[in-house]
Amino acid sequence: MKLKMPDGSERQFNDGANGLEISEDISKSLAKKAIAIKVNGELRDLSDPVPEGSVIEILTTQDEEGLDIMRHTLTAQVLARAVKNLYPHAKLAIGPTIENGFYYDVALDKPLSTEDLEAIEAEMRKIAGGNADIVKKYYSKDEAIALFEERGEPYKVQIIKDAGQVDNFQIYHQGDTGFIDLCHGPHLPNLKHIGAFKLTKVSGAYWRGDSQNEMLTRIYGTAWNNDKDLKKYLRRIEEAEKRDHRKLGKAMDLFHFQDNAPGAVFWHHRGWTMFNELINYMRERQKKAGYVEINTPDIMDRSLWEASGHWEKFGENMFTTEAKEERIFALKPMNCPGCVQVFNQGIKSYRQLPVRMAEFGKVHRYEPSGALHGLMRVRAFTQDDAHIFCTPDQITQESVTVCNLILDIYKDFGFEDVRIKFSDRPEKRVGSDEIWDKSEKALREALEAMDVPYSYNPGEGAFYGPKLEFVLRDAIGRDWQCGTLQMDFNLPERLDATYIGEDGEKHRPVMLHRALFGSLERFFGMLIEHYAGNMPLWLAPVQVAVTGIVEDHNDYASEVAAFLEEAGLRVNLDLRNEKVGYKIREHMSSKTTFVAVVGDKEKADRSITVRRLGVNEQKTYSLDEFRDMALEEIKTHALPPNFNPSDD
Repeated sequence: MKLKMPDGSERQFNDGANGLEISEDISKSLAKKAIAIKVNGELRDLSDPVPEGSVIEILTTQDEEGLDIMRHTLTAQVLARAVKNLYPHAKLAIGPTIENGFYYDVALDKPLSTEDLEAIEAEMRKIAGGNADIVKKYYSKDEAIALFEERGEPYKVQIIKDAGQVDNFQIYHQGDTGFIDLCHGPHLPNLKHIGAFKLTKVSGAYWRGDSQNEMLTRIYGTAWNNDKDLKKYLRRIEEAEKRDHRKLGKAMDLFHFQDNAPGAVFWHHRGWTMFNELINYMRERQKKAGYVEINTPDIMDRSLWEASGHWEKFGENMFTTEAKEERIFALKPMNCPGCVQVFNQGIKSYRQLPVRMAEFGKVHRYEPSGALHGLMRVRAFTQDDAHIFCTPDQITQESVTVCNLILDIYKDFGFEDVRIKFSDRPEKRVGSDEIWDKSEKALREALEAMDVPYSYNPGEGAFYGPKLEFVLRDAIGRDWQCGTLQMDFNLPERLDATYIGEDGEKHRPVMLHRALFGSLERFFGMLIEHYAGNMPLWLAPVQVAVTGIVEDHNDYASEVAAFLEEAGLRVNLDLRNEKVGYKIREHMSSKTTFVAVVGDKEKADRSITVRRLGVNEQKTYSLDEFRDMALEEIKTHALPPNFNPSDD
């Protein structure tokens, strides 16, 4: 039979050959490393026969998908068996992979603690060292149920009973050990391909994520190809814990959360100062780019959301309320329908397009309580939304302009490594296939005009149009999806937006949805972690703390503080009767950028001695020198000194 290789060439193999036989035919060395095969884009076990004419790719653990398969085998065949060996009465539930790792949910007689992980990990190493073959066998539904009922595994039985299929249940056997697990696969052909791994934590998890069900124990772990990659990841996790925006937010006195308003931020003065600096920065950039700023209501009647399509496609995530006159209102989950209402006021000519309307709109979306995570996942947040109404001929240029603006803004924050993902139509959407074809074509043409690399993210577009996602890599190598650009031919039609064309007739504008930071709350949290709290001077909530060495220096310290405040700097005057070393450490812990200390010499010279956050040595400036240096740094949006993003 003929099969197509990844480079487009064709090769002949024996009819009915499986993945292992094909890899051996290609190369003996490849066969030793092969762990799975991709057939027409679908992952398969090496033991699966390959149909005539297929496009194939042999996978190893060096491939991203191969690494995921290794992690899946580790959780389903190694972690699960280790738990059963150590806790024979444990009941196995599910064990999927997650980003950078895996977990397994199990029911135990008594809870596990972090201290128990060491013994489980040791048992896992023993199992992996046995190099057992993993063999897939097929069972009918009745056979599979009987097999797991005999083994006393009620969760596996429930999964099989609830499955829509009636035959060909895949059950993987681990050599002659007697251990089996139900799985969609694929799995490694042999445990010798298991790389370096470590169990990381335990937590509780409801069976099938339903709080009405019993609580299970979830065991988390991570796995990599080698010890070097594992250690690198663990260092990154350790660094991420130090940078956690919730810890730093408390140390810096920026914000807090409480149960009275789950998923909503209580901003403190310092945090609100930073938040407004972000808005002011974006407001200035948008003004220069030709945007006008608007503001639309937070609460609107359900009829508008029905017309826009949000009620049907997004209603389960909306907060609603019924007023005294029995009309149903919704807190807006998105800003776009309100923006269209502003555009619709008055007659627009093609000569006025493009119209660029920006809005710092507060939106509200229901997120399950268990999904909330500091500023990163909230129920109420502010979007730096903008909507561009343009003619079809203006689509490409407007899209290119938006993309260039986004990339330029990210550079101001030190994000040079930005990836673009193209997301096309989701399963749950509004609009005809013809409109979607048109939208996706227009957005692709804009990408091609920019001549930038991008990846494909199938089925992840907005329900009204395809989108580009801009993914930033932070200082410790983590990826964050922030900005978006979405192409929309649907909403102008649904909400009757029109302009008068050159022919004197009404036409539908094309609507571009655009966010640069995305959620300001999330971007705020990401910046704290990106800079580890050592913010660029222009963004720092307290730019200078001024203190005297002893009480006799307080008068001069007050003069210095007044001088710097008058120059426009954010100053904290510290006149407490504490040792100066203690005060310096406290201000550094709260991430104040500069601590200016004054004594007899400084008072005599009209100078200040300054220690900067993140810099070891201190430096003495005249007042004018320091003021000018600080104002220039603020004006240029300079990054903190010694800031060198790296994924190491």
